This record gives sequence, structure tokens and C-alpha cells, in this order.
Amino acid sequence: MELSVDCLPGSPRRGAAPVVLIVVLALVAIGAGVALYLNWLWSRQQTAPPALTEDARFYVRNGFLQLSEVEMNAKENFAQQTLVEITGKIANAGNRNVQLVEITCVFQDAYGQVVLRERLPIVGARLGGLKPGETKAFRLPFDALPQSWNQTLPQLVIARIVFG
Repeated sequence: MELSVDCLPGSPRRGAAPVVLIVVLALVAIGAGVALYLNWLWSRQQTAPPALTEDARFYVRNGFLQLSEVEMNAKENFAQQTLVEITGKIANAGNRNVQLVEITCVFQDAYGQVVLRERLPIVGARLGGLKPGETKAFRLPFDALPQSWNQTLPQLVIARIVFG
């Protein structure tokens, strides 16, 4: 009677090498995916949005862009989520055509700590420009605000102006 070494307890199996190879390749693929994702996150953090130009700072400092009738309302949407809307008007009291205005909304918690900073256009190509002497309404919807938000109107800061 002849015994095969493959059948003895504790002997290595023939199919073990491909399984180990598959596990190693899967771990390498997962590691590469994590590295690519972390690199993507890092690159997004490094690209800061453009700052106000000197002309834009002058326009803001001298009150040529004016926000008025700013209100905040909350209502539930069809998915039972709370939708917070900030509405208001922006007026161009200066003498230049404005193609784009971006505003940063700064939401804080009960301790005054920033919990969300969101930058959105209120004047733009899709929304139309803003001529001297013109006033336009704007609407900023938010459907995913942090639970820690203090439920008060966020700070609104003009973050970017492009003249036309």
C-alpha cells in the first residue's frame, strides 16, 4: 500500500499557493486604492479657492455690493429631511458690471466653533450678472447641515467677485 504525501495530515495542500497569491494581490490593490484616495483628499485641500482681488476688496469695503432682506427658513422636503433656505437680495451700488459673486456661509455651533463653511454663487453666468444700480434676489438651499449647528443665521461673507 502506497501513501501519498498529499493525503497526510499537516502536509501542505496543492491549492494553497494560488489562494495566498490572490490574498496578497487583493491587499496590494486595497492599499493602492487607499493611497490614491488619500492623495486625492490631500490635493483637494491644497487647492484653495481664489481670494478677493484688490479691486474686489475695494468694492466690498466701500459698500458697493450690499446684501439686504436676508432671511432663513426651514421646511421639510419629501424625504422627511429639513431643508434650510437662506434668501435675500444683493444690490450693486457701484459703477462696474459684476459677472460673479460667491458668498461663504459660515455655520457655527453653540460655542461659536465653525461646523460648516460652504461657498456658493449668488450672482453668476447661470444666475445672470449684476449691472450697476441693479438688485437681484438669491436663494441658498442647504439640506445636510451638521446636527451641532446652533440653528441661527450663518455669517455671510463675500468671498469672490469677478467684474465684467
